[in-house]
Amino acid sequence: MQSFEQLYHSAANVDAALRPLMERLHQCLTLRPVDSPALKAAIVAVLEFLASAIGRTDANCRAVDFFLAPDDAWDTDQLPEPFVDILADMSSALHDTVSAPLIAANFQSTPEQLLERARRLLTWSTPRWR
Repeated sequence: MQSFEQLYHSAANVDAALRPLMERLHQCLTLRPVDSPALKAAIVAVLEFLASAIGRTDANCRAVDFFLAPDDAWDTDQLPEPFVDILADMSSALHDTVSAPLIAANFQSTPEQLLERARRLLTWSTPRWR
């Protein structure tokens, strides 16, 4: 798995408030065993920011999408399937949120759609596998 610095490439227009949210998400993605309540909270925090009036920008959505897109950004074998599904959608059409909103919506990948799903994630205190 790549380090945070290898994955996070902040563009000029990315809001500085996104970085600590993404750092927390990366920490949760690399923690073993998986702390599902912390991971859920980190995902929700990123998506709440992206769904906000301040955070919903093309640069911010693209930064999150591209952060999660590399094959080794996170280990799907170590995460419960519902978490993998949301993270996969965050790394697929989230970048279309501002520039092509109908595409993002069609793939259930707008910040609001993803946030709704993330809030419904079930968590547990011990790891459970698929």
